[in-house]
Amino acid sequence: MLDSWSLAVLGFVQGATEFLPVSSSGHLIIARDLFHFSPEFGLAIDAVLQLATALAIVVYFWSDILRLLKFEERATSYAILIGTVPALIAGLLIEDIMATLFRSAELVAYALLAGSALMLVAEYGPKYRGVYAERWWFEGVVVGCFQALALIPGMSRSGMTIVGGMLIGRSRADAARFGFLLAIPILLGSGLKKLMDLGVDGTLATVGPALFVGAVVSFVSGLLAIYVLLALVRRTPLTVFVVYRVLLAALILWYVQS
Repeated sequence: MLDSWSLAVLGFVQGATEFLPVSSSGHLIIARDLFHFSPEFGLAIDAVLQLATALAIVVYFWSDILRLLKFEERATSYAILIGTVPALIAGLLIEDIMATLFRSAELVAYALLAGSALMLVAEYGPKYRGVYAERWWFEGVVVGCFQALALIPGMSRSGMTIVGGMLIGRSRADAARFGFLLAIPILLGSGLKKLMDLGVDGTLATVGPALFVGAVVSFVSGLLAIYVLLALVRRTPLTVFVVYRVLLAALILWYVQS
């Protein structure tokens, strides 16, 4: 059974890596293997910890969210609504696979490498600047589809949304901001659903206090990670994250195969 210590560790891992383009879900799987934490309720626990980091986004971007809710930034509001659909559909279709097949450390390693390749393309490859590039629905569809890729542990939600934004000509900073805002509906929705599921089956009564500790740690570390990422993307290319991802993937594959 997961205790307060193990959930605090998982909460820190989740918060510290959710907003950096290195994959929080991948790091959670690795942390469970490394520290031999119980895999019990793995996907549900991850979703609740993600709910805490979603609250960190809400706190950090509160003024932006109010403007979006009032449709003062109408194009961005519509783009977020459209962009939420691909991940929502994909999540509903592959939820069972996510809870089993997608919990493999080896899969995380290969996804880290695949995501790294996409990040290099976004940083150094050609950008689409055609007639649709400035249209809200186009940004919503493209970035939303890239967000759906992040359902595979190791790809990274923030990494893939930044990639999607950059490929249609957005700056790293603009792509990161849109990615944060786009993540809110999915993270809040999935986190609240899993929290209710844990309550209905009685699990929350058992792990609730420990899970609360993990959620608080996840919220605080997530808030700090937002500051760090936004500061980095303004002046640092994605290459620094690619190097980390490739080294981590190599370490995982060595560990799995040794």
